[in-house]
Amino acid sequence: MIPPGLPPRPDLSRLNMSVGFMVTPTRFLDACQRRCGDYFTLRPQEDRLLVVTADPGAIKQVFTGDPAVLNAGEGNIVLAPLLGSASTLLLDGEEHMRHRRMLLPPFHGERMRAYGETMREIAARHIAAWPRRRTFAVLPSMQAITLEIIVQAVFGVDDPGRRARFGAPLRALLDMLGSRRQVLMLALSLNRTGPRSPWAKFAAAREDADALLYEEIARRRASGDEEGEDIFSLLLAARDEAGEPLTDSELRDELMTLLVAGHETTATALAWALERLRRNPAVLARLLEAEDDAYLDAVIKETLRLRPVVPAVVRRLAEPMQLGPWSLPAGVNVAPSIYLLHRRADIYPEPDEFRP
Repeated sequence: MIPPGLPPRPDLSRLNMSVGFMVTPTRFLDACQRRCGDYFTLRPQEDRLLVVTADPGAIKQVFTGDPAVLNAGEGNIVLAPLLGSASTLLLDGEEHMRHRRMLLPPFHGERMRAYGETMREIAARHIAAWPRRRTFAVLPSMQAITLEIIVQAVFGVDDPGRRARFGAPLRALLDMLGSRRQVLMLALSLNRTGPRSPWAKFAAAREDADALLYEEIARRRASGDEEGEDIFSLLLAARDEAGEPLTDSELRDELMTLLVAGHETTATALAWALERLRRNPAVLARLLEAEDDAYLDAVIKETLRLRPVVPAVVRRLAEPMQLGPWSLPAGVNVAPSIYLLHRRADIYPEPDEFRP
């Protein structure tokens, strides 16, 4: 049962309410909105209430609200088994700010622009190997491109043999989350350790990836190699206001966060961009004729509108909050739905059309 005073719970089948979001998230969110409107409540776990909203005013309120009240770290707790508890995405308050201050310098504009040539070279090499005049799945290629860029830019590994050795266990771990069905099976087998358990296989793949990361951290610390231009070296050299570095476990969690947030999400967005262009030849023709990057920027933004990498984000309320017409108690998770917001006809006329 949903506690009184919260938005309604969608009247969907028990099966749909149990696994709908994991298996067909966009179809599930559409069905919820049709039944309940711009606010509805879900209970994905016994101790976890989720108030989803597609109201533009409420979403702005959440994104511009006080982070001390709207805790992003606690909202992202479902990512802990992959990213680790010391990931910036799972921290709130002063500890979150400590990590952010140490992470931001490696990502300033000049340094990012310096990686541009590396990205172009890697992308061009992979594209040159694409098959011609036949259909092929583009996501695996995009995953290969973005993983190679991450391994080279973040970890500073440019030797092809070492790069392959470095990337293999990381790719194997991410492949465990490569489909909605796999994610569902992981959720259903959470913490089960039998020999055929998907969770046990995930834990083993995570252990292999962790061994690689900790080995590299130990090697760099032992060699004193903190002078490189790669992001790993800069994080090793980073110090907080007390002069303390990131611990080995903090480094592991932040490196895993960079891998997942910077690799898998980018690959997915790139694959969807090509899918949209392939299905909209007029847009592709105009893009090829464009004389500057303005239309390219529009194509990317329109792709992310129609195909957002994540359908919603979550904030956990540390205090009671008035959200639109609803008075929400502390402890509730608020989830602005990016997907539903981007499909609003009152903001985007004919919202299902691809119109950069």
